[in-house]
Amino acid sequence: MHFMKIPVSIVCFLLLPFALRAQTLYFPPTSPAATWDTVSPVALGWCTDAVDELYSYLEAEDTKGFIVLKDGKIALEQYFGSFARDSFWYWASAGKTLTAFLVGKAQEENNLSLGAPTADYLGDGWSGCSPDQEGRITVWHQLTMTTGLDDRIPDNDCTIDSCLLYLADPGTRWAYHNAPYTLLERVLSAATGNTLNSYTNSRLKTKTGMRGLWLPIGFNNVYFSDVRSMARFGLLIQNGCVWQSDTLLSDTAYVRQMTNTSQTLNRAYGYLWWLNGKSSFMLPTSQFVFPGALLPAAPADMVAALGRDGQILSVAPSSGLVVVRMGAAADNNPVPTQLCNGIWQRLNAVICSSTAVEGPDMPRITLSVFPNPAHTSIRIDYPESPHTLIRITDASGKVVLQAVNQRDIRIEALPPGLYTVTAIQADKQTTARLVKR
Repeated sequence: MHFMKIPVSIVCFLLLPFALRAQTLYFPPTSPAATWDTVSPVALGWCTDAVDELYSYLEAEDTKGFIVLKDGKIALEQYFGSFARDSFWYWASAGKTLTAFLVGKAQEENNLSLGAPTADYLGDGWSGCSPDQEGRITVWHQLTMTTGLDDRIPDNDCTIDSCLLYLADPGTRWAYHNAPYTLLERVLSAATGNTLNSYTNSRLKTKTGMRGLWLPIGFNNVYFSDVRSMARFGLLIQNGCVWQSDTLLSDTAYVRQMTNTSQTLNRAYGYLWWLNGKSSFMLPTSQFVFPGALLPAAPADMVAALGRDGQILSVAPSSGLVVVRMGAAADNNPVPTQLCNGIWQRLNAVICSSTAVEGPDMPRITLSVFPNPAHTSIRIDYPESPHTLIRITDASGKVVLQAVNQRDIRIEALPPGLYTVTAIQADKQTTARLVKR
């Protein structure tokens, strides 16, 4: 990969939008003990009577900590049970976005190149592939989840060479494969000569006032922090990796690539960031491409760090919002899209407006729902397909249930009322009405 030297005057011009935006954003002091300015929902003109419903939903979903920033100031902040402002929790796969930032910083400092083979940093034989197959896997492929390594093995996290097997040519297959990502952190350490914690602390943590550390758990490195530290990182991303007047990542091309479609296979994936508002998306453990936006209730420009058990950092620059949720989740979903969408549904009610992304018009398929009306469960009949996405929305258009390849769905938790059931297959979709008694 070749890079040209850009004149300083052009760099300043490219950074101007971020500098102007920084003037309108508030940045808290870097000392975690210092006061973080707040703005009341009343002053923002929000519908405060909807806040209780949002908090009730979060509590029912086993949330531990939640925060919403509006233009950098704390608009909402709530903790549940014994969890407190200073409590630490794990980011799970939401921490992938920290690594994405650090890889960009390492490239900016000429310590690595995205186009370089992974073997340049890990040495030959880091995988179970042939030398030719291994040599074609680059850092860029690790960043975009397109290494072509087989993600169908029993332990998707295993980084031992015998677990890293060839399945497809690099760049031809997208798969949510954790092991190649984890090895990206070893690439980072080898390239910079720093431990992961040391590099994170010097390039990110101390400059933004974050509190946190990486801990090895099994094959993985997992970041732990408090809720406000995750919000600080979100504020940095909202402002194009500029913290107040301090540019932490000046490679604006990399910043744009990180938070935009990185490859044509999964348009809802950047450099380890999930993206909303794209024409289609893919999900872990599936090779099916679903049409429409990843999170229908969220703004189109929203980018998200999503981790197992509902670790969520959601950044929507157009609305000036950073949303953080930490906690547990019963479904053990590696990418909690349904929970994130549910939070945005209720947050839309709080801010008295809809940020939802409207889906594209598509051909219809046959769909039936029975019994109808129903009390506790329904059976959905639709044509056979390798992948069918089911969405149930309430009368206001909020997604209340979402499932993949399910025909029998329990609905006893839904309040009585009228709902819409939508089935999406490839380039086709259809809807049916459902009455819940």
